[in-house]
Amino acid sequence: MSEKNTGVTKVVIIGGGFAGLECARNLANKDGFEVTLLDRTNHHLFQPLLYQVATATLAAPDIARSLRGILEKSKNVTVFMDDICGIDIDAKKVSGTSGQEYRYDTLVVAAGAKTGYFGNNHWEQHTIGLKSLSDAYSVRKKVLENLEAAERTDDPAERKRLMTIVIVGGGPTGVELSGAFVELIKRSMRRNFRRLDVHSLKVILVEAGPRILPPYIESNSAYAQKRLEKIGVDVRTSTMVTDIQPHTVITKDEEIKCGAILWAAGIEAEGITAHLPCERNRAGKVTPEADLSLTGHPNIFVAGDLVFMKDIADKPVPGVAPAASQMGRHIAKLLLKEKKTGNSSDRQGFKYLDKGSMAIIGRSQAVVEFGKMKLTGFIAWLAWLFIHIMFLVDFRSKVGVLLQWSWAYISDAPGARVFVNKRK
Repeated sequence: MSEKNTGVTKVVIIGGGFAGLECARNLANKDGFEVTLLDRTNHHLFQPLLYQVATATLAAPDIARSLRGILEKSKNVTVFMDDICGIDIDAKKVSGTSGQEYRYDTLVVAAGAKTGYFGNNHWEQHTIGLKSLSDAYSVRKKVLENLEAAERTDDPAERKRLMTIVIVGGGPTGVELSGAFVELIKRSMRRNFRRLDVHSLKVILVEAGPRILPPYIESNSAYAQKRLEKIGVDVRTSTMVTDIQPHTVITKDEEIKCGAILWAAGIEAEGITAHLPCERNRAGKVTPEADLSLTGHPNIFVAGDLVFMKDIADKPVPGVAPAASQMGRHIAKLLLKEKKTGNSSDRQGFKYLDKGSMAIIGRSQAVVEFGKMKLTGFIAWLAWLFIHIMFLVDFRSKVGVLLQWSWAYISDAPGARVFVNKRK
């Protein structure tokens, strides 16, 4: 065993998401560490509930918290808002678009992921993804703005187009978005329009594979599809999108004219991974060593959505919030142990604890899978509510979201149906 490291270790963390924030919190107020947390925004975002901001159920403050506020009692953690654009491995520093440079002894790259189009990046200009608060506001604005335009127009064909929403991707995000929009408009907003029949709204969920929610067991996928169809979602499986043009989704069988195209079909790692000394897959993701460090660079770790790997039990690690949080804790644990012992040659590999999968399907219905436990319906919905409340960052968030959900459930009137246009 080597001599203990008694100096101060400068840790730079890129990304204030689940992995980066969890790493910073576990190193907070620990002797021998000087932590710098860098993020292009000033807040931590609870992404699993982002679709509820997009569908007007929750407001931004319900699922976003200031990083400085979260870490205000962490005396050895400094937060900077900066967009990191370069990594100099030899000089041990990262640089931001602000012009600032941040030196490190240990680097943790947890910059997250962005919407991916499988090489068809020109589709981006015609669609809206859902990875940030800005995206959520854009989705909400687009759909509600279309409803306003649909009520004004006297053209039946234009009204039909404006009231058609196409959601590409039948994973949890696509399923939750489609169910939420149908119930928001057909149920909660049915009394809000005088000239518009909200029941003529058409939400089309397009999935290239043979079933929605492909990671789930087949019976739960079938349950989810049946439930969505019951509340009015047009679910189209085995339907490959071949092109996207303005207000048009083209599949192998037809052209769908629509007012909004929401993309929930894929993600790719943020571009910062191009600066790392390692290979990347087609989605820009990297595969680290078992301990989450890069091969040949034991002082550089990666975590969260930009990682593609199997854990030490040979189990694929999914791109979900619990996995990212566990990675952040794992890295902090390794660093704390090495600071105490001075030994970095015997690192423990990362083991993912699967906390299950879940997706909400409209009002009071969900599917939940945890080990051998498989739940559907109202009980699954209650489990979904409880687990998401527990994962929120702080007490204020938990109370705020619980009150918003309670009011929306009792009154059947989500309260965040406001969008803002730039003044001309």
